[in-house]
Amino acid sequence: MQEQAKVQHIPIKMYRTTDRLMIAAPMPGLQPEDITAQIFEDQRLVVKGDLRGMLKDIKELLIDEWSVGGYYREIELPVPVDGVNANVNYGNGVLVIAFPLSAQTQPATLKLHKTGPDRGEHAGTSGHPTQKTN
Repeated sequence: MQEQAKVQHIPIKMYRTTDRLMIAAPMPGLQPEDITAQIFEDQRLVVKGDLRGMLKDIKELLIDEWSVGGYYREIELPVPVDGVNANVNYGNGVLVIAFPLSAQTQPATLKLHKTGPDRGEHAGTSGHPTQKTN
């Protein structure tokens, strides 16, 4: 019997430009539709990645030095952001969220839409446009 997947803490990089707050987080092994980012009025960001299935048809796991999902991270953002107009991209196992800076935090729930194998995006309407990947 396989052990239930444990929720893993997600390491992040957070940086700011003159008009955006950017967050990058490695979340390998997920599909875009498994990822949710929620922005709350109190400037909290919650990022979750749900694992759909473990390794299938394993006879014997010989070495297990890293895990795939589930992921969870709650972050207090240093500045107010516009969650409604955020851009979110997921590719090569890395989630990148670009929030436009705002006078007051605009809460939102961001779900990604699949754009290709293991790739996804949520396109807001403000700031730098997302670019389609091949």
